[in-house]
Amino acid sequence: MAHKTMDDDLEHIVDVDVTHEMEASFLEYAYSVIYSRALPDARDGLKPVQRRILYGMDEMGVRSDRPHVKCARVVGQVMGLYHPHGDSAIYDALVRMAQPWAQRLPLVDGHGNFGSPDAGPAAMRYTECRMTAAAGAMTAGLAEDTVDFRLNYDGKFSEPTVLPAAFPNLLVNGSTGIAVGMATNIPPHNLVEVVSALKHLLKHPGADLETLMRYVPGPDLPTGGRIIGLDGIRDAYATGRGTFRMRATARVEQVSPRRRGIVVTELPYGVGPEKIIDQVKKLVQAKRLSGIADIKDLTDLTRGTRLVIEVKNGINPDVLLEDLYRLTKLEDGFAMNMVALVDGQPRTLSLPELLRVYLGHRIEVIRRRTSFRLGKATDRLHLVEGLLLAIVDIDDVIAIIRSSDDTASARARLMEAFELTQVQADYILDMQLRRLTKYSRIELEAERDTLRETIADLQEILSDESRLHRTVAAELDDVTKQFGTPRRTVLLASAGAQVTASAPLEVADDPCWVLLSATGLLARTDAAAELPRGGPRAQHDLLVSAVRTTARGEFGIVTNRGRVIKAQVIDLPTVPLTATAPHLQGGSLVDDLVGLDPGERPLTLSALPADGAGLALGTRNGVVKRVHPEVLGKDSWDVIRLDADDEVVGAVELASDAVDLVFITSDAHLLRFPATAVRPQGRPAGGMAGVRLATGANVVWFGSVGSGQAVVATVAGSSNALPGTATGSVKVTPLTEYPAKGRATGGVRCHRFLKGEDVLLTAWAGAAPAVAAASSGAPLDLPPATGRRDGSGQPADQPISALGSRVVQ
Repeated sequence: MAHKTMDDDLEHIVDVDVTHEMEASFLEYAYSVIYSRALPDARDGLKPVQRRILYGMDEMGVRSDRPHVKCARVVGQVMGLYHPHGDSAIYDALVRMAQPWAQRLPLVDGHGNFGSPDAGPAAMRYTECRMTAAAGAMTAGLAEDTVDFRLNYDGKFSEPTVLPAAFPNLLVNGSTGIAVGMATNIPPHNLVEVVSALKHLLKHPGADLETLMRYVPGPDLPTGGRIIGLDGIRDAYATGRGTFRMRATARVEQVSPRRRGIVVTELPYGVGPEKIIDQVKKLVQAKRLSGIADIKDLTDLTRGTRLVIEVKNGINPDVLLEDLYRLTKLEDGFAMNMVALVDGQPRTLSLPELLRVYLGHRIEVIRRRTSFRLGKATDRLHLVEGLLLAIVDIDDVIAIIRSSDDTASARARLMEAFELTQVQADYILDMQLRRLTKYSRIELEAERDTLRETIADLQEILSDESRLHRTVAAELDDVTKQFGTPRRTVLLASAGAQVTASAPLEVADDPCWVLLSATGLLARTDAAAELPRGGPRAQHDLLVSAVRTTARGEFGIVTNRGRVIKAQVIDLPTVPLTATAPHLQGGSLVDDLVGLDPGERPLTLSALPADGAGLALGTRNGVVKRVHPEVLGKDSWDVIRLDADDEVVGAVELASDAVDLVFITSDAHLLRFPATAVRPQGRPAGGMAGVRLATGANVVWFGSVGSGQAVVATVAGSSNALPGTATGSVKVTPLTEYPAKGRATGGVRCHRFLKGEDVLLTAWAGAAPAVAAASSGAPLDLPPATGRRDGSGQPADQPISALGSRVVQ
């Protein structure tokens, strides 16, 4: 027996340069972190662990229509088969995909305690999960050769290199990750807006950033709030890097009979109420904040986020709120760094590049899926044609099979007798006799014809690039209809004017205009006596009302509850007045200025005291009223008595009686009659019949038109669509096409519905030219005015939320 000596051990020692070894090991580690853990793929927007979780759940059958299973079971399956990096990393990724405050469109449906913005989840043995319907859209088509597969870590199973991804997950849900020497930080966006940009890019491949930002003006965070600073967003979309500020949604309310307070209803992305409470307490203890009596977290599942900061008597809450924005996380920054893997390489991507990478992936997925389906249909057609040849002489087929010595002989005789291929003959031989005799020739011929049509359609998709693009756009539309939701985050170019205690003393009582936008922004012009010729239009909004007053005067806000709320002009931020238009991005939301009840929204502005012929109001149930809104010695008062199921849909301050009042109903009828047909009434009155409504119909717009050139704009769509997600069809018609009729009649038809349309989503009548704003706030071009009052509309590029004119009267 040989003995091992020290000399034998020395023979296996290899001298290695430490510098070279460290470089090689670090590069290998960095490569593993970048490609296998930290960075998402630009095509499906998923990191490897997220992709493996969704694929593992899909393989387990834990889909949205199945019962929940224990998270520990999913984590164990994923760790054992695909992701050998520890159960805590897998569970953390699964939890994040289930948190609605972390993702705009959650991919995991969690059951149990999945944490909060301030606290972690329960252990995986206590929680349950399953895929959401959106996750099903991410994995749909895996069985149709849409993506490549690779072997797992031990070579025993296979996993997809990327998911088919029916929607642009990287932009919709965002991503955060820290690799070695690089990081990614992409905020969530609105699905409807991103899909609109993708559809535009399909039609116009060379679209520039400015055009795409009309569809995607900025992120749409799951927690809502406001984004301040559009320049930083544009920089990020252009270069892949940029910074913007997030601000909480807060308003001053009467929180108790003797005390006012600041109520926070939406927090910046990634900030929880406990963090704000802790910061406020530390600032009060350090005497950097004063005037706070108490702070309470009243957040619950019914009301959502509700953080109440009680203010001591004698303290200006507006000034205190500005201090809170400055010193706490109620205003926070977000540094966008859009890094993702493209063709296996980490790249910093602009918005157009991200959209193009996803489109290229989706086009390739549908092309491969179409080729797969074409192959399946062709194979089936081949078999059906063989059956049709054999079924004519079914008795001969049976006789040949029974008289043959073996399978090979039967196959050869069938091929010779009926001119079948080997595949067709084997199929007939493998069938059970009872199935063969039950085949109906009529059914087989119908299946053959259907297969031929399917094959022709699939071949057209593969051969015609424009047809392929239309298929991609149609599937994106389907995803939008199923998962699209209205925008939650308000985009503002600036925070508006800062509140100071001395502000009223510093402002002169100069003439100015008070302006109201379609999204509820209020502002005043900078001591201007007249609006610019041609009328104002905001960059990302429409102006719906303007009244002339003075900087230290008062004005009224007319709401859908039939109230006039008195407000001070001096409390409004001042917006610049350019040669073409004032821009309201620096304006204040009406909710921040006055107290609105739940569901109450502003409709128009009124001068106090009012000039001219007073106010005209139209309600949802077709009631019209004229009233002179006299100034009362209180903050608000009613100007119409409403039924319990009614609300004001339109209000306008009349300059004179020489105008027409217009009703537009949900079933696409327009009624126009002179204002003199409505006698003025007192405040307590409930109005009179304005328009006769059909069963189930209601008023969608009410207003006035003058004697000048006017047009009518209507947008039709489906009543089943989620508000703010349906594009619909839009039509613009000269008002002269609609004859004046008597009050309390039914009017004339103003829009012919297309297939799938059954209601007017929105409408408007006023001075030409008409303009529109999308749900994202971006301006939209409208088609030219046509001469057919009952014609149908043209499909809109994206959902329209507001219509108006370039001229504010």
